Amino acid sequence: MTSSLTQSDKRGVAGDRVFSALTVSAGVLILLTLAFVALFLTVNSRDAVYQEDQGGWILTAFLDYAYPLVIGTLIASFIALILAAPIAVGVALYISHYAPPRFSKGIGYVIDLLAAIPSVVYGAWGMSFLGPALIPVYGWLHENLGFIPFFAGNPSQTGRTIFTAGVVLGVMILPIITSVCREIFIQTPKLHEEAALALGATRWEMIKMSVFPFARAGIISGIMLGLGRALGETMAVALVLSPGMLTASLISSGNSTIPAEIALGFPEAPPGSERQAQLIAIGLVLFLITLLVNMTARWIVSRHKEFSGAN
Repeated sequence: MTSSLTQSDKRGVAGDRVFSALTVSAGVLILLTLAFVALFLTVNSRDAVYQEDQGGWILTAFLDYAYPLVIGTLIASFIALILAAPIAVGVALYISHYAPPRFSKGIGYVIDLLAAIPSVVYGAWGMSFLGPALIPVYGWLHENLGFIPFFAGNPSQTGRTIFTAGVVLGVMILPIITSVCREIFIQTPKLHEEAALALGATRWEMIKMSVFPFARAGIISGIMLGLGRALGETMAVALVLSPGMLTASLISSGNSTIPAEIALGFPEAPPGSERQAQLIAIGLVLFLITLLVNMTARWIVSRHKEFSGAN
């Protein structure tokens, strides 16, 4: 019996070592992949910021090109976030604490199904249906709120504006945020909820006192994950948005985003040309923005780690 247990223990130790080696290798592989992507973008974007025949650094010209695209990307992403985040949290809360058990799973499956729809389908829907449907709304906003810069200018007659693109992105990131929030809400300790209810709290008061403090870090993580998806979305924005000069108006034609610019311009850029280097350089800018968003999210989550689902 002792010999058998010893052999079993040895196999267990060997399995732990193999599993540990595999997990370390996976982590190192991810870091190496990110490093190679950053290296590729940096090396191939050199001609966009430095050319000897033009006297060296031409960083100012590149910044003039990149600035409107960065602003357009942030505008579309934040519109999507403002629209999607409250709805996603509300839907997740309904599924986890309000919906009857026989309905909650079905509603969850329907929400998750939205994440499986290809982005090109969302783009076609936004271009052919949502954009034209929003034209009367843009006209009303211009007539009644035209004194606000966001609703100034001539309303688009096609509906292909940065606001329409933001709405489409909001629909796309909705299932991501909802899924993360739902899983965190479900993990709230039942003893905390029952204790709040036993003290006389209503269901909403129980959610404010028990669920939201526990799920705070998870909600932030889900929102930041959705923001990362919105920042990098390409085809849907390229189909919906009618690119143009940077403008503060959300209801007029114009503006563009980094992913749409790359998707529309890269196939026509000659290999090794300055235009291709520009597109790769703007891709590096998007890479850095996404990295900054994720680092900020981790910092925010670490500040509230005592409330995280892992604890």
